[in-house]
Amino acid sequence: MKAFDFLSRFLTGDTRAERRDAAPVEPILPFFTDMHVGTHQAENLSTVLACVNAISGSIAALDTYVYRRDPAGRTEAPSHPAARLLRRPNDRQTGPDWMEWTLASVLLHGNAVSVIEWDGAGRPASLTPIPWPCVGITRLPSGRLRYDVMTWDGKPRSYFPEDIFHLRDRSDDGVIGRSRISRAREVLAGARALQDYSLSMWRNQAVPSGVITLLDSKSRPDPATMAAVKAEFKSRMSGPRNAREVMFLGGGMQWQGMSLSPEDAEALDSRKYSVAELCRIYGVPPPIVQDYSNNTFTNAAQASLWFAQNTLMPWVRKIEAEFARSIFGQGSPFELVIDMSSLMRGDYASRWQSYGIAVQNSILTVDEIREQEGYNPRKEGADATV
Repeated sequence: MKAFDFLSRFLTGDTRAERRDAAPVEPILPFFTDMHVGTHQAENLSTVLACVNAISGSIAALDTYVYRRDPAGRTEAPSHPAARLLRRPNDRQTGPDWMEWTLASVLLHGNAVSVIEWDGAGRPASLTPIPWPCVGITRLPSGRLRYDVMTWDGKPRSYFPEDIFHLRDRSDDGVIGRSRISRAREVLAGARALQDYSLSMWRNQAVPSGVITLLDSKSRPDPATMAAVKAEFKSRMSGPRNAREVMFLGGGMQWQGMSLSPEDAEALDSRKYSVAELCRIYGVPPPIVQDYSNNTFTNAAQASLWFAQNTLMPWVRKIEAEFARSIFGQGSPFELVIDMSSLMRGDYASRWQSYGIAVQNSILTVDEIREQEGYNPRKEGADATV
């Protein structure tokens, strides 16, 4: 089958050519919807772009570990294939690149899909990201799901869930995640309308900064005189070098300044409120996206902690759970842990105060604390206090 034919089926949602069973199959979602266009329009809003970058970039910067659990506790397994996969998921991306792509895709499209390639021993060898518009999901008569994808080499392929890493936003059917852009279309439409209005106002405005009027409304100068006045005024008063120059008008002329209308000024001011609305969609505190209009020095640190606990942690748990399903498999003693301790430590003084309490109550050792802070283990014979 030609790649062009498969792509046309992606665009139309036609899955008939890929059916493997005589019985009809049920397509879960058309391969391509208008949401692909909507995501590009949404990212033109700086607040949406900042929210997506803040969440995806923050999680991509966190350290990831693979642990093996047993009755005695858990031990790190740095040589596990999944640990190597997290450092280099494929030939084109590093671990942070893949993590950032995955989070950005799920935040914009509601879904992020990567194909899992296995080696001859059944170990995960690579994670290849697939853009969501190039993915179609079909429910087979047996009840199983089939992922039909257009891979990077332009070839159509089909996979079953055990070969797919699928991170999804909140779903309405348990299969397809629904993007927040589609859930809050009117909010984004309002923000876009305000942005488009502001751009149009500056691009197409025909409002001068002022006008020159004649004190004697009955007398009107000839066109040549008007052209000469206009040229002289422009040469002497316009441009940065002539800013704040003193202006003298003769011949019964008077200068009258003009400003923005109250309606236009109100429309521009309304854009500030759209920032808070868009932040609510993604659960990001406004200070995280550089909106400090209602910020103080005392609540900036609290906003960062709130961001880590209420925005990042749910996504971290989803990623860990999806790794447990797709990479490790049911019943595996291994698990993925994304370390968020660096975001939960708080300020410098309170962090070390809490460490002191942890040592006094035998919750942590000095070496464990030094490891968290990035120091080498203490030397033999050193004082065992923090």
